[in-house]
Amino acid sequence: MVKTRVADYSRGLIVITQFYMGLTVTISTKFESTSTINQGTSFNLGNSILEKWGCYTAQKQAILGMTKSTFHSYQKDPSKAALTREQLERLSCLANIHEALSAVFTNPDNTFGFMRMVNNNPFFNSRTPLSMIENGSLGDLYEVYKHIDAMKNGEW
Repeated sequence: MVKTRVADYSRGLIVITQFYMGLTVTISTKFESTSTINQGTSFNLGNSILEKWGCYTAQKQAILGMTKSTFHSYQKDPSKAALTREQLERLSCLANIHEALSAVFTNPDNTFGFMRMVNNNPFFNSRTPLSMIENGSLGDLYEVYKHIDAMKNGEW
């Protein structure tokens, strides 16, 4: 397992480095402008994570904050991706969730299946993490990330 960390996007920094299970990418940049980030690679990373979580196309579109036509356009030709800052923030959250799950679980079935598992932790309240983020709210995505990240430190 390769350890990975995506830096806090709220400070304008994105760092996405080496993932296992077929997801390998390195992006490290401070972004005042999104033009310096390899946006096609970023889109592919997020799409791959969501695919491994078993997301349907409509769920991917909502979680990534993209219209149907934009999503399919980027999927067909990632080099044409022109991601907004918010979409990059969403991708950062996804990469952070993936990193946290990879640190907690050694079994790929748990790493990728956790998002579809009903969770009885008070925050999740018998819901799946995926059900909490599929509405497309960036705030919900960030809160789910924070709670999953807390598992690494045994905080729940």
